[in-house]
Amino acid sequence: MSSDIAMTVRLSQRDEEMLAGRHGAGARLAMSVVARMADACGADELMDITAAHIDGCGLLSDAGLEFAETLAAGGARACVPTTLNMGPLDLQHWRDWSIDETFAAKALRQGKAYTDMGCVPTWSCAPYQGYLTPRFGQQIAWGESNAVVYANSVLGARTNRYGDYMDICAAVTGRVPRLGLHLDENRRGQVLVRLRGFGAGDFDRETFYPALGHLLGPLAGEKVPVIEGLPTVISDDRLKALGAAAASSGGIALFHAVGLTPEAPTLRAALHGRPTERTIDVTPADLAAAWADLSTAGEGDDLCGAAGLPALLVRGVPRAGRAHRPRGRQGQGGRDRHLVHAVLGPGAASGV
Repeated sequence: MSSDIAMTVRLSQRDEEMLAGRHGAGARLAMSVVARMADACGADELMDITAAHIDGCGLLSDAGLEFAETLAAGGARACVPTTLNMGPLDLQHWRDWSIDETFAAKALRQGKAYTDMGCVPTWSCAPYQGYLTPRFGQQIAWGESNAVVYANSVLGARTNRYGDYMDICAAVTGRVPRLGLHLDENRRGQVLVRLRGFGAGDFDRETFYPALGHLLGPLAGEKVPVIEGLPTVISDDRLKALGAAAASSGGIALFHAVGLTPEAPTLRAALHGRPTERTIDVTPADLAAAWADLSTAGEGDDLCGAAGLPALLVRGVPRAGRAHRPRGRQGQGGRDRHLVHAVLGPGAASGV
């Protein structure tokens, strides 16, 4: 199996052993995926990673379940600390939510396959807020777009946006293609985004950060943006909101913020001393348009909000309520009347 891959991708002795099945059928399957992915992406060789986060652990299809159970049955085990993303149901109280029993049974089987492979059942899309938070410069293989952009941008760890099933293959082999954001040269800022006309009060609003992220995604596309003009002290939750929105509205896996994020102490450092490819000025009017684009509610409409835990931490619930308070309708006595429906989704194993 390895001969056609080894012609274009340099493999270590251990890589070759896994491809030959000497570490079990599961490791053989995982390494075949990693090596072929490297070949398809044009990587010359593989590199080590020291942690992984699995986005493919939630049941999306029978094929995903079969793949996970095949790996586990073949003896595959994560060889680096590996966390699990949120699942598709509350593992403890799924019956309370009228979940179809057939679907639940498959979802539970898929979760078990991943825990059998030694993954840590964090069931969280925010693994950076747990005890396995990666360090600056650490090479990791993470799935989940918001986690990827946070790890790269805020923590200074290094990961590409790994898709479902490639993530668990990386965890089992401890190897990924040597390319993309794992390498210094690809972390250079390319698009300069300058904030113009904002005051200190603007930066104190919770809505500022998801709106900026929502705007940043289409502005930068898959380029690495450098934001100039943000305060030098911003809470982790606000940076999380910025990055998650940017990763959802565009293909952003890394952003720099001058004087704030670890790889951007200065604008020159963020750009690696090279000129920017494009400069974009963002004004309050641009941000207002981005915020309006996030809602389809009209004036006087009842509002409904949905937020998932643990991505929305408990401490963020009151802030979310204040940030999304609508303009009220006139009720009795001339008071504003607010009608807001809120749904909070608990974590897979939260017990909430």
